[in-house]
Amino acid sequence: MPNKPSIVLVHGAWADGSSWNKIIPQLEEAGYNVVATQHPLTTLADDAEITRRLCEAQTGAVLLVGHSYGGAVITEAAGKCPNVTALVYIAAFGPDAGESLTSLSAGGAPPPGAAAIRPDKYGRLWLDKALFNENFCGDVEDEEANTLAATQKPISVQCFQDTITNAGWKNLPNWYMIAANDRMIPPAAEQFMAERMKAKIIFLPSSHVPMISHPDEVADFILQAARSIVPATVNEAEIEE
Repeated sequence: MPNKPSIVLVHGAWADGSSWNKIIPQLEEAGYNVVATQHPLTTLADDAEITRRLCEAQTGAVLLVGHSYGGAVITEAAGKCPNVTALVYIAAFGPDAGESLTSLSAGGAPPPGAAAIRPDKYGRLWLDKALFNENFCGDVEDEEANTLAATQKPISVQCFQDTITNAGWKNLPNWYMIAANDRMIPPAAEQFMAERMKAKIIFLPSSHVPMISHPDEVADFILQAARSIVPATVNEAEIEE
């Protein structure tokens, strides 16, 4: 539909683009062009570049949405994407320039889900399948949660150590959904990051994956952000007409 931004969805650690499967149909039904990244989870720079290229491929304005580690990715990528006009964080990291996920997390006690992380000899981090459901997606039905555990995509240790070079949220309007029952990122840390970026904030009684357990609320939140940037996407020639 004319003047509507494209919506680019960026997944987090231990997941891939399919984590947005319940969100995409709702956004498309509302008339938006929607695409989701499939990034390698190798380095922050790699994942940000994949995101930048996907944004570049869209026509017109782009709303960037990141979940979990995907928040760091959109933070890094936004400054390299001139067509990105707003950012949405879903239970996500929002680091400042010079911060890494490791340094950002060092200021407080580790979340309960940290006990489920298992490194392998190749520098990749997995979640223990026996602890996955409780910590990653505690409010998701068992059958679906078991599938998420079986298909998890490991993330490189390097992704946690790489620092943000430019915090895109400083120059853009931001929205942040805090997952009140998150066991992977402390809800207090989510609130700190959301307030620091002066985001529009909502709280959801959700696990770490609200886009799976509360898809209607997440889709509505993203649509609120998308609708708010419609005026910025209107073509001046159309206004004159």
